[in-house]
Amino acid sequence: MANSPSAKKRAKQALKRNSHNASQRSMVRTYIKNVVKAVAAKDLEKAQAAYVLAVPVIDRMADKGIIHKNKAARHKSRLNAHVKALSIAA
Repeated sequence: MANSPSAKKRAKQALKRNSHNASQRSMVRTYIKNVVKAVAAKDLEKAQAAYVLAVPVIDRMADKGIIHKNKAARHKSRLNAHVKALSIAA
């Protein structure tokens, strides 16, 4: 347990930051899930709209360090591939 005042403060800050970051990660997952659901439903318009909304959110979280930049690129690439496959099939 933290004993010095500065250690106590850092512990409090870490808890607050952890909570905020968890919320941000959850938001990214929700945007990704929206694209996946639209693709699963074979709804091209919804999938494209969800993808357009998801990309800036994913990029923002990568810039802030919430998720790794390579993970962000991987998500965007895979989501885009799913949406493109859906448009080709339609």
